[in-house]
Formats: sequence, structure tokens, C-alpha cells
Amino acid sequence: MGVLQHAVETLPNRKFGYCTDDVARAFMVALAHARLAPAQEPARRLAANYLAFLQHAQLDDGRFHNFMDYDRRWADDVGTQDSCGRAMWALGYGMEHAPDDVWRRICRSMLESAVASLEWLEYPRSWTYAMLGLAHAHAAHPTPALTGSLNELADRLARLYEVAAHDEWPWFENAMTYDNARLPQALLRAGRALQDERYIGIGLTSLRFYESVTMEGGIFVPIGNAGWYERGRERARYAQQPLEAVAMLDAQLAAFDVTGDTTHVRHAQAALEWYYGKNSRGVRMAHGGACYDGLQEQVVNTNCGAESTLAFLAAAYASALRRARVLEAVR
Repeated sequence: MGVLQHAVETLPNRKFGYCTDDVARAFMVALAHARLAPAQEPARRLAANYLAFLQHAQLDDGRFHNFMDYDRRWADDVGTQDSCGRAMWALGYGMEHAPDDVWRRICRSMLESAVASLEWLEYPRSWTYAMLGLAHAHAAHPTPALTGSLNELADRLARLYEVAAHDEWPWFENAMTYDNARLPQALLRAGRALQDERYIGIGLTSLRFYESVTMEGGIFVPIGNAGWYERGRERARYAQQPLEAVAMLDAQLAAFDVTGDTTHVRHAQAALEWYYGKNSRGVRMAHGGACYDGLQEQVVNTNCGAESTLAFLAAAYASALRRARVLEAVR
């Protein structure tokens, strides 16, 4: 049906059912695995299940349901804005990387329908998820409508930065909360796709600031969700979430693609190593293909929910795909 949201340690917890957020993530992870190992059938089978879930989740107006109970009944009238943005991200990724022409056409049709709901998105992270999908779509099959939507969202995010940023705080908002590195990443990807130096410049400046806050002696220390980081106040160091490390890795690889500066590759590696124990507590978060849900100051949340495990797998696959492209270029 999909991927279950939560787990009791590594045991799937059926009490909480499914969500479009995690299925969108899972679709991209399955496609990334299929790119690395195209002869392995399980990844294609899972990707087909996840794409079918997204197709079932889409509403007539282009938006998506998010929460589904374990008995397969939708638990909402319409999903969160973030879940709709992530669904668009997954569809754009599918347009570029699905191994089947039929899947690519389905992803394109669904994304074109979803674009009609962009004005409904009012939160910056929802914009960024949609932007990442539209950047993939632009690489796969640029159309005036999809490219125009990417430019519209990028301009919206750039204007947000220009209003909020100051010399000592070059950031998009007055606080760093969750999935922080996705903001500069989206502008870097949009700027590269659209060949727009304004977007690239803001992406690099904001990413450097984020590095100054979260990189400590070569160790990635993400903003904790136990208080976040409000401008002018002390940043929260715990509870660190696995989704922050993959966001940092992806943003650094996006920066490397536009600059060629290998410093970004080292920062990406530091983000990947967060999962393997190179973190502020020296605790290995990834084990047996799963990932713990959170790093606390004194304890670890040993549940291995979908968001956390998919974040780890996405980071590992993104790193592996980058290595594969470098080796291919050398050959």
C-alpha cells in the first residue's frame, strides 16, 4: 500500500497508518536505488506502489491528501502544504529519473495538475519542496508553464530573504527551524536551472551562514527541534533530527554543482557521517538499513520511523550517485 509512518524501534507501528509526506520520500529513495542497481526488481516494485499511492492521493484541484489510516481511509480533506510540496518534489524527480516512460508521463501529468495549486502554498518550506520538483522537471522536460512556476517560486523565496536578511543574519526568516538547508538548496537548484545569478548568490550566501551555525570542527551539529534557533537567542543543540543531515548533504552537493568548490563535498561528507556516529554525541544513528528518530542530549529515540530511515537512505544514495557520476566522468 505504501510505507508506514512510524515504528516501535524497528517494528512497523500500524496505529498511525500512512502519509503522503513519507510515500513521496520513499518514491524518490526507491528510484535512487533503481538508478544504482537497475537490475534489481524490488526497487521498481516499491516505486510502482509509491507512485500509485501518490496518484490515489491527488485531489481534483491538484492538491493531495496526506494522512491515511491503516484501514486505507483518508483521514483528511486535504493534506498539509508541506505534504503537497513534497508530492510535487517526488513527481518532478520521477519525471527526470523514473526508469519507465509510462511512469514519467504519469509524473508529468500529475505535476502539471498540481501546479494549479501553487498559489495555495504560503509557507517557505512548502515552496522549496515544490521548487526542487520543478527543477527536476525542468531538467527532464521543460515547458513554459513548469519553468514559469519555478521562476515564480524562486522569486518569492528570494524576496523573502531580501526582506529578512541582515549583515549578521543572512537568512530567510527570523528563526531557523526544520529542514533548514532546503531553503538555500532550492535557490541553488532553481538558479542553475534558470541560469539566474541572483538565486545562486542568495543560495550560496545563506548556505555559508548556515554552515557557520552548524559546522563545528568538521562535525555537523544541526539545529535541534527542542527550541530551534531564534535570531539573537541561543540555538538549540538537541533533539537533532535525521532529516537535517540529508538536507545539508543535498544543499552542499547543489553548491558544488554551481561552484566546483570541493569544500562543499567535504561538508556533504560530514553530513553523511552524522548518521554513522560523527555527531555531537558520537552515537551511531544508522544501523541495519534503519535510522533512529532523534538524537537527544542524554538519550536516543530508538524508534526508526519512515522519515528518519528514508532520510538516511536518501543521503547514502545521493552520496553513492555522486561518486558514480564522478567515476563515469573519469572513464
